[in-house]
Amino acid sequence: MQTWPRDPTIYEINTWVWLSDLSARLGAPVDLSSVPASEWDAIAGFGFDSVWFMGVWERSPAGIAIANRNQGLRDDFRRALPDFRIEDNVGSPYCVRRYVVDGHLGGPEGLAVARRELARRGMRLVLDFVPNHVAPDHPWVKEHLDYFVQGSADDAKNDPASFLVVEGGVVACGRDPYFPAWPDVVQLNAFSPGLRRAAAETVSSIAAQCDGVRCDMAMLMLNHVVERTWGGRAGARPPGDYWTDLIPAVKQAYPNFLFIAEAYWDLEWELQQQGFDFCYDKRLYDRLEHSNAETVRLHLCADLAFQEKLLRFLENHDEPRAASVFAPEKERAAAVVTSTLRGARLFHEGQFEGRKVRPPVFLGRRPDEPVDEELQSFYTRLVQAVSSADFRDGEWSLCERTGWPDNASFQNLVAWSWVKGDARFLIAVNLSDGWVHARVRVPWSGLRGRKWRLSETMSDTVYEVGGDEIENEGVYVELGPWNYHFFRCSAVPQSMSAAT
Repeated sequence: MQTWPRDPTIYEINTWVWLSDLSARLGAPVDLSSVPASEWDAIAGFGFDSVWFMGVWERSPAGIAIANRNQGLRDDFRRALPDFRIEDNVGSPYCVRRYVVDGHLGGPEGLAVARRELARRGMRLVLDFVPNHVAPDHPWVKEHLDYFVQGSADDAKNDPASFLVVEGGVVACGRDPYFPAWPDVVQLNAFSPGLRRAAAETVSSIAAQCDGVRCDMAMLMLNHVVERTWGGRAGARPPGDYWTDLIPAVKQAYPNFLFIAEAYWDLEWELQQQGFDFCYDKRLYDRLEHSNAETVRLHLCADLAFQEKLLRFLENHDEPRAASVFAPEKERAAAVVTSTLRGARLFHEGQFEGRKVRPPVFLGRRPDEPVDEELQSFYTRLVQAVSSADFRDGEWSLCERTGWPDNASFQNLVAWSWVKGDARFLIAVNLSDGWVHARVRVPWSGLRGRKWRLSETMSDTVYEVGGDEIENEGVYVELGPWNYHFFRCSAVPQSMSAAT
């Protein structure tokens, strides 16, 4: 198993949909074992550290049938795919029947081929684990009813939307405490000792096939969340938490295996303390979408030990497509932010091309959409820039920015620095629809007496600034709405500086 780099870049691919697109484009069925080398090369060309193949596990016929009876879901399918056909519903990847790679995708052998192809190109593989629930036809439902939150015949009669009659009894449908139950899945009991042992065995079997796992709705398994959601139905609270049992058990056999938590409700720190390597930073996403620069800056004032274990994103399969939410200029500004902070960076297949339709995860295909070539070029350059060893292995620092008595526009700016040896980077982003004028103080020394070149990594623009000015006053920044600087700073050779 490959060792993970610091601050890894992760590329999420909706596996079923991606293979459907490839099959249509090539005019022949493609699974994970037969993806052309050119496709692997194209992914590797961005410089990603890993690929997350979302949704490889065996889909549930029972879950598909339940979804097909749900009018709301069918309407959602048609909104995303106007020519929807019933066979397009291939089942939710989070309604897992078995943790075996679905035969349609190439089965376990196909996944092994794909993993080797990724490894040859220096990339790791991430897969899913869904701790909170399984499909109604998962083998555990018949074999281990004690693994589930159970109900009574009266529950099934009085609340059929939340309880399901199965062979041997009644089980609760999966849910989180803030929403109605999910009708196509059944709820695992995080307090069950048998379930905890079985879950550790399951994740160990996943770890034998990949390099990391993204844990769906990880916070739902915390003891206090289970109690709030299920009360006495879950039984006696165990002395330890689910994740403090599971993660060390898996890492004992696979010490380099990476755990990523989908996490909300400000529980990221708690999950980090329980062993997760990275947790979703949904708060940053929400502030970039709905709030202002100052809220983003305050978010980035958090302890670095916390920040370096966050996963930053602008898109994933649960969020709307970035191109459908953000204006083009704002998307680019937000992408620079999420890509240049400490922590993991997640990108989503289709994000670079400017796709606007987010297909429900049940669907096996998606509509055709035109490629936004300018956006694609932007992302290509951005991802390659943040993959630079000088950039990614450096020391990150939030920068102070100041303005003038008659101009407070600096408050709409966020800025930070990366330093590794002689390599210096400055990122400054205007998170507003107005102009920004500011001075940015950088934590760099040894600048005096020379000129310094600030080269834009995202364009061919170059500025020269005196080192005395930088140390005394800071870097002057003037940016239009939603614009940014991504500077690499280098000393102007003395002969050139003297000539100038």
